[in-house]
Amino acid sequence: MEGKTVEDVVATVLRQWQQVRPDLDTAPMALIGRLNRCTALLQQAADAPLTRAGLSRPEFDILGTLRRVDRSLTPKQLARETFASGAAITKRVRTLEERGLIGRRPDERDRRVSHLTLTDEGRALIDELLPEQLAYESTLLAGLSEERRHGLATELGDLLLVLEGRLGGAIRH
Repeated sequence: MEGKTVEDVVATVLRQWQQVRPDLDTAPMALIGRLNRCTALLQQAADAPLTRAGLSRPEFDILGTLRRVDRSLTPKQLARETFASGAAITKRVRTLEERGLIGRRPDERDRRVSHLTLTDEGRALIDELLPEQLAYESTLLAGLSEERRHGLATELGDLLLVLEGRLGGAIRH
């Protein structure tokens, strides 16, 4: 591609907007558009090991959450931890329970509340799958140096803190 500049999809969109609406500041679109595009691409690509294990990303997140907190959680706590709605948690928990990956026990004081834990099979699956998933995700990022990955993660962490401060309560279910 001699003499031709390669640009990402968002750069093309920004250039097009600049041509038809040069009066607009499209700088926010440069960041948010790229974040959205990266998210869409990663959602399409990042779940190969999960798919082989018969899990969706949200189901994996539930198993991973129960493993990392290493204690039982109520569905409400699980929803908070995974940023999912109560209805979504109910559906996913049912599926994982049917597969024998999580167990449920009623609360001693309030029978309407249940406590969810990993079964031995669920713990074994997440312990086997997590290293494989992390290795796969690492290959997706292989085009960036370790230093650039760290810098990008730090910058995105800063952005996340800003957005959680402004929008956190508004977008949690």
